[in-house]
Amino acid sequence: MQLVVGRIGRAHGIKGDVTVEVRTDEPELRLAPGAVLLTDPPSAGPLTVESGRVHSGRLLLRFEGVGDRNAAEALRNTLLIAEVDPAELPEDPDEYYDHQLVGLDVVLRDGTPVGEVTEVVHLPYQDLLNVRTAEGREVLVPFVERIVPEIDLEEQRAVIDPPPGLIDPDRAEVAGSREGGRDADGGTGGGTGTDGAGGGADGTTGRE
Repeated sequence: MQLVVGRIGRAHGIKGDVTVEVRTDEPELRLAPGAVLLTDPPSAGPLTVESGRVHSGRLLLRFEGVGDRNAAEALRNTLLIAEVDPAELPEDPDEYYDHQLVGLDVVLRDGTPVGEVTEVVHLPYQDLLNVRTAEGREVLVPFVERIVPEIDLEEQRAVIDPPPGLIDPDRAEVAGSREGGRDADGGTGGGTGTDGAGGGADGTTGRE
């Protein structure tokens, strides 16, 4: 399985270093010296990481065979892609790869079927599960432990405990009038990675 783990930015200096927009929660693993990465476009790679360092908050990488600024600049906007074993799990037990979540049956705590996860949406402040209900509606469910208390990969299901109105809009109106206009999602928000900063675009998704 292939996961996008970064995008090359502008050249830095004259010795072939490039800035990298990190798209993985595991840069120390995916972008470490010695890592061999496929690329998009394919003609730019594969690239082997020679060295890496952080400068002014940005990751700088140098690739084998890229020895000057011109060669580094030619790689600009190239996507870096890692080959990952589909059976591999993230180190954090509360994190999942996107492919593990897509296709899960979604049920309420009492077992009532809700629908199926069709996509994981990564936003800067949180991750969302895009759930297609039995009626064909698309519902975005914040991937936080309070709302998604259980992921059972063996049973291929996600148990959710949604606030009023998240799944059934009619309940939102009732709850809103009862609570004096409180947001239908009960004020739900915040990050979804374990650090509250959202999941990685390489498909690692975590619950807060």
